Amino acid sequence: MGFQMVAQVRAHQPCAACRMLRRKCESDCLLAPYFPAEEAEKFAGVHKVFGASNVIKMIQMVDETRREDAVKAIVYEATARLRDPVYGSAGAIFHLQKMVQELKVQLESISARVLESQAQRDELLGLLRNVTHLDRLVHPTNAPVVDEGSFMLDDAVLMAYDPVKFPAECDWFLLEE
Repeated sequence: MGFQMVAQVRAHQPCAACRMLRRKCESDCLLAPYFPAEEAEKFAGVHKVFGASNVIKMIQMVDETRREDAVKAIVYEATARLRDPVYGSAGAIFHLQKMVQELKVQLESISARVLESQAQRDELLGLLRNVTHLDRLVHPTNAPVVDEGSFMLDDAVLMAYDPVKFPAECDWFLLEE
């Protein structure tokens, strides 16, 4: 079979709507462009929810330029109604809105934690800068603190300003009675 022969055979195949309704598919069939023979299940759902005559009326009410979008909306609503007969597509919308609200709450919580972490970081950086500043005052680089010949600072005095050398646990803070 050649390409032209296949095209002719396809051209004479009834659309999914006409096949399901068991009627002859005319060349000017309103449903043929939107429900080709390969997509019979799509029309079956639409037919089950809305009925063929109502679908035809709905399509006829819409401008030809917007009919494809209208059919997509009809198919979507029919699919949603088959999944959820009570709420249809509104149920999906409510579910998505609930998810958006939950994600907003999570985002606010995470944003608050980020701000808290940034504040802690800034506080720690401030403490580190103060310690570094005090260390420079006590022991500036390349300059003796005092004249080495007359007076020497004990390492214990310098250690009080150095967070690395200063002991974290001191016995003298704990006084027992």
